[in-house]
Amino acid sequence: MSGAGHEDGDWEGYGPQNPGNDNGNGNGNGQDNGDGKAPGPGEGPPRIPMPRSSVEDTGGPLPESPDVLPVASAPPAPPAPLVLEHDVLRSLLGAWALAACAPEETLAVEEHLGECGSCADEARRLREAVELLQRPEPLDLDPTLRTRVLEGCLERRPPRIPVPEWATPYDAETARLDALLQDFGDAEWHAPVRLRWFEGDEQTSRRTTVAGVIAHLLSVDGMVAVALGLDDPVTGEQRTPQATTPAGRTEAYWRASYFPPTRSVRIPWREQSHNIVRTVSFAGDGSGRLPVPYGDFELPLHDAMLDRAFECWVHAGDIAEAVDYPYDPPAPRHLYGMIDLAARMLPEALAARRRAGLAAPSRTTRHLVPAGEPGRSLRLEIEGSGGGEWLIPLDSPAALPSAAHEVAHVALDGVEFCQLAAGHVSPEEAAAGQDGDREAIRDVLFAAASLSRM
Repeated sequence: MSGAGHEDGDWEGYGPQNPGNDNGNGNGNGQDNGDGKAPGPGEGPPRIPMPRSSVEDTGGPLPESPDVLPVASAPPAPPAPLVLEHDVLRSLLGAWALAACAPEETLAVEEHLGECGSCADEARRLREAVELLQRPEPLDLDPTLRTRVLEGCLERRPPRIPVPEWATPYDAETARLDALLQDFGDAEWHAPVRLRWFEGDEQTSRRTTVAGVIAHLLSVDGMVAVALGLDDPVTGEQRTPQATTPAGRTEAYWRASYFPPTRSVRIPWREQSHNIVRTVSFAGDGSGRLPVPYGDFELPLHDAMLDRAFECWVHAGDIAEAVDYPYDPPAPRHLYGMIDLAARMLPEALAARRRAGLAAPSRTTRHLVPAGEPGRSLRLEIEGSGGGEWLIPLDSPAALPSAAHEVAHVALDGVEFCQLAAGHVSPEEAAAGQDGDREAIRDVLFAAASLSRM
């Protein structure tokens, strides 16, 4: 609040009102305006003088009192609905159902729907049709999210010690399986799981639990761990002559357990997978040639890591099926590596079946194709994610595949080929496009199924 200054201009005052305080000047209201008279109506209370040096008169407006608050402005009135004809409003129902109307049109349509029953019914039907057209958003995370996030991070800041490219599928698949397991309760850990594989020309199976599957992965991954100089989960009395193959090691680990495996098996399995990835990362790409024995055969480390990634994915699918949970295939480039490994193993598998009398003998007239010479070949075409083409030598593992000597062509979906190689789909059930030598096609499909094991 501001007021006029004293007549001589030497004083300018601001002060509070003091009603009823008699200062001895005889005014009834106890206030003196400086000339012995009480202030008249409308003159307001007297002002306490202040030295001019305390408040500099700049000639501008005085500041408003802090007691004065701004008045809040009234909210804007909502826009009035458009006045449209019935036919126009009816023609807008489709756009309204798709949420494509302008705000004023939406308001006009919704006002009309409260009054017109036929338009309300039509609007309801259109909304239901729109809901059917929209794909429901899944609650599950995109399975490629982890890979894409890691790639983005590594592009910004490359790792000081990178994971070798041939070890990344194993790293990714163990992480995906661990994410599936982390929220399992006791009921899920003891859910029954049936492991399936081929022996000869017959499919066989073994019943276990989710915890038993993780114990199986732990014991077989231990072959890679031992090759790297890490601790072996199969210890002491479990190390029998039979415990040198994946199946033998698994049986030994299961027998040595006093109780059926429980959720406690997850920790040693995950720690072992971390140690494997860490060790091969420090060892570098040169360690990829290190041999890993599988009992009756061996694989170089870079192929053994792909094999372990493949089995981790397959058994994760078994676990997800047991608890009725969806599980997606690996990333396309990882799936390609797994398919490539199976295709490279087919010639040896075909030769082993031929030695066992399970496959037709070679059609070469006098002897097997010499090593390094071109021979009869089958073209394996894998479609879909991770797909490609491979020429498979039919007469000898050491023969060169040759397009000029192609006698058959087989086309399979990538995931279905992996299910065949895992023993989950029989050769007769595999939905394959086939052309050419039927006997060669049958031999290759059964050789693919023979790659499976417990």
